[in-house]
Amino acid sequence: AKLFRIARIRGYIDPCFKYPNSESPMNDLASKSCSPQHGPALSHAAAENLLKHLTGWTMDAAAKEIHRTLAFTDYHRSMAFVNAVAWIAHREDHHPDMAVGYNKVTVTFSTHSVAGLSENDFICAAKIDALGAA
Repeated sequence: AKLFRIARIRGYIDPCFKYPNSESPMNDLASKSCSPQHGPALSHAAAENLLKHLTGWTMDAAAKEIHRTLAFTDYHRSMAFVNAVAWIAHREDHHPDMAVGYNKVTVTFSTHSVAGLSENDFICAAKIDALGAA
């Protein structure tokens, strides 16, 4: 929380985003931390079950990745969101692919070490949901 506040004060994270903490409405996934993943990827059924705990995220047909596109009013807010996601990714050591446009950002998670989806993808997606963006 302290690093998030410092990043916000220094202008790296827009004040419109809130730190996902105990005061924020979070699901169980958002309260977890990522861990190193090895072995098989989540089954399609397990991934679908975790997807139910997220808002606005979709999964590809092969259950290899999840993604969400968020719309913003301008480039500044898009980049502020990217910085907030980067902060979460750094803290969790689990990094998404992001496509950034003037007023939209698409975030895609997949776990390379398991060649598909892991719980880490859903943990980070839940933390992004807890930011309260778009």
